[in-house]
Amino acid sequence: MPALVIGADTPQGAKIIAALEAREGELRAFVSTPEARSNFLARGIPAANGDVSDGSHVGGAAYGVFCAICISTATHDPRERSFAKTPAEVVAQWADGLRDAKIGRIIWVSCDDVDGSALAKIGVEFVSVIFDDATPEQVLHLVNAETV
Repeated sequence: MPALVIGADTPQGAKIIAALEAREGELRAFVSTPEARSNFLARGIPAANGDVSDGSHVGGAAYGVFCAICISTATHDPRERSFAKTPAEVVAQWADGLRDAKIGRIIWVSCDDVDGSALAKIGVEFVSVIFDDATPEQVLHLVNAETV
């Protein structure tokens, strides 16, 4: 089943993508710029670029995906956000988009103090992982797990 990394163009997202590239299975990236999308496509990774604060963009990229890996840094780093201004509003947009896409599992990768609880409330399997050196391997294990 496909996994989508939302915020694949963050430093943490890049580490998770690198770990997931080595496994068998479909991997997708959601990024904020055409340049980042081109970089992933050149590596053979399907990628969508859009406004990270627009739930419909995130949901569209997540269509047909089983697991969404959400990188908290993408909720507040310097990228442009037109539909939500605060990290909590961005997370709420992600929750709406992922619920609409009928995601089966969400892995929240906490790189800071951003609250991912809106994602935990949409009625799917949810796990929160604090980013450290072991996180890419933890996420790899959780993506392959039958249940969290």
